[in-house]
Amino acid sequence: MDDDGRYRDGRSDFIRGAKDIAKVAKKQVGKKVGRGMDKMTDEYTKRSYKRFEEEDDDDYAGVPSNDGGYYPNDNRANDDEGHSDSTEGHDEDDEIYEGEYQGIPRADSGKAGSMDGVTAAQAQQFRDLSAYEGERRKDQEELAQQYETILQECGHGKFQWTLYFVLGLALMADGVEIFVVGFVLPSAEKDMCLSEPNKGMLGLIVYLGMMVGAFVWGGLADRIGRRQTLLISLSINSVFAFFSSFVQGYSSFLFCRLASGVGIGGSIPIVFSYYSEFLAQEKRGEHLSWLCMFWMIGGIYASAMAWAIIPHYGWSFQMGSAYQFHSWRVFVLVCAFPSVAAISALTTMPESPRFYLENGKHDEAWMILKQVHDTNMRAKGYPERVFSVTTIKTVKQMDELVNMGDGAAWHEKWRIKLTTLFHQVWSNFQTVFSPEYRRTTYMMMAVWFSMSFSYYGLTVWFPDMIKYLQKQEYSSRTKVFVKEKVEHVTFNFTLENQVHRQGEYFNDKFMNLKMKSMVFEDSLFEECYFEDITSSNTFFKNCTFIATLFYNTDLFKYRLINCKLVNSTFLHNKEGCLLSDISDENNAYMVYFVSFLGTLAVLPGNIVSALLMDKIGRLRMLAGSSVISCISCFFLSFGNSESAMIALLCLFGGISIASWNALDVLTVELYPSDKRTTAFGFLNALCKLAAVLGISIFTSFVGITKAVPILFASGALAAGSFLALKLPETRGQVLQ
Repeated sequence: MDDDGRYRDGRSDFIRGAKDIAKVAKKQVGKKVGRGMDKMTDEYTKRSYKRFEEEDDDDYAGVPSNDGGYYPNDNRANDDEGHSDSTEGHDEDDEIYEGEYQGIPRADSGKAGSMDGVTAAQAQQFRDLSAYEGERRKDQEELAQQYETILQECGHGKFQWTLYFVLGLALMADGVEIFVVGFVLPSAEKDMCLSEPNKGMLGLIVYLGMMVGAFVWGGLADRIGRRQTLLISLSINSVFAFFSSFVQGYSSFLFCRLASGVGIGGSIPIVFSYYSEFLAQEKRGEHLSWLCMFWMIGGIYASAMAWAIIPHYGWSFQMGSAYQFHSWRVFVLVCAFPSVAAISALTTMPESPRFYLENGKHDEAWMILKQVHDTNMRAKGYPERVFSVTTIKTVKQMDELVNMGDGAAWHEKWRIKLTTLFHQVWSNFQTVFSPEYRRTTYMMMAVWFSMSFSYYGLTVWFPDMIKYLQKQEYSSRTKVFVKEKVEHVTFNFTLENQVHRQGEYFNDKFMNLKMKSMVFEDSLFEECYFEDITSSNTFFKNCTFIATLFYNTDLFKYRLINCKLVNSTFLHNKEGCLLSDISDENNAYMVYFVSFLGTLAVLPGNIVSALLMDKIGRLRMLAGSSVISCISCFFLSFGNSESAMIALLCLFGGISIASWNALDVLTVELYPSDKRTTAFGFLNALCKLAAVLGISIFTSFVGITKAVPILFASGALAAGSFLALKLPETRGQVLQ
């Protein structure tokens, strides 16, 4: 019994000592958060406790410290704050036992006691985290003020303008990506035999890719850096844009365009955040608006290249029947040039110093800011001016240490790194919806969604309406022939836009010709000869063919609707795709011309928004432009001709661009640097989702009614302008 008593006493002493170790460790963590010592203390505590647990009963007492705690050879105990239950009193409710560190409940305790211990630990952890967040917030506020002062000293000059053109190329690549698929569809459908659903999917897949890319790259840019993330995203865009010009099948082309869209999706969120962190407060709104002009330049570049390249069908080659490289593929290849140029130029530019300071990298940030200062001063003729800043505030860090072990395999290390990075990105994204930013985020989501839904929906609806009006006008010029009799005639010229009813054709030859929008109804063809026929939107309905030969034609039987064939033969049918619509050079040029005008029309809006952004404020610019755009939607009811629709397209684009510029500036300034690209990327992803919904809904009403698109667009813009006024104004404020 004596031995048992000594055993229990020694065990109790051990437990008390272990508890003291845990308490001291917690206090050390609370005091030294953001430094490496807190992790070392935790690990030391765990190792010490484990060693105590494995020692014999005679060693349980350990080595007493000055404060009564039990530390085996520990020289880090806090003499002022440590205490021991054995000398200063004992609280049975706080007593821990051997398995508590492993989360094993005490066998002889009730649930209430266990929950009290867990609750106390959680409360302490919460207090520690709150203290850390408070210190970090204070550091960020001090950094924001000091950083603005430093940018004032660096001035605005050669460095910012160089970065302006470099990032402009990246934004230009985003503008090009939007137009590529729309321009190549009329030609690509011939090579790939695209059905209407396939064409629709190809048009939407770019937006889906950009949606994913914006969210992913935006989150990564806040963790690994703006410059590095932008280089990776542009590289992915360039590689898959290059591949898409060579792949032959529809599925592979669709995948390449999806991956290309994922790559370019990071352009807008990163470019605006990156550039804003080199701009002083009084220059930020204006120069971010000037940067938006490169999106317009991208659209103009795409339209001009399509106009110059795609109609030149001679710019092609083929290797047998399996591989074809036509002019539209040259256009796709040329559209990758802005992205490649942006990558080359971006390698010469530094990372954002604000990102470095937010992540505790003082020396790297100081060197970049000195580079900005010296570059601008030399360009202004003051090379003797010295960068006076010696110390810059950095933000406390709480990145968890990940012990991967020396013997871990390389793939295991990468898995752990990627998993840790994913958790960091996801945690940062969740803070965008924290109580501090929740209202702002929800309001911005509503504004972004309403703007994108109406803008993209209408900008795609306009060209579709123009095509519909073209078809209506084309149909009005259809010639109708009834009960004609034609014998021993050779047709070797193009037949277009005609309807023949109850005709009789005897011993006629149709050779080396094109049939466009031709319809034969209730007609008789006897001893006729069809050779080398290429057709589009051509059908024979309720016709009879007697002793007729079809040689090297694309008049397949699906074009013969309810027809009767008597002793008629089809030989050497043409291979390739059967197109239901007319696709000629005139229509192609019209598509490129309309896109060129619509893109160029935003130039006045860009200039006005850049000049007034810092004078009237972001909210007035956003709400005012949205209201005027809403009013302009009602003019759509007067768009009854092709020229009227083109004019309305230019009007709407020129007005609404000011809203987009203000929204981009506002998004950059509403969120702090460590959440800026994450929030921007999420909102831009939501923008692309709204674009897909808007395009799908608006285009479904083409040729049916104008009222629904008008009401949807005007209602969304009105709601967006109202909600925009509820947002905080950021003009004149330092960058958070």
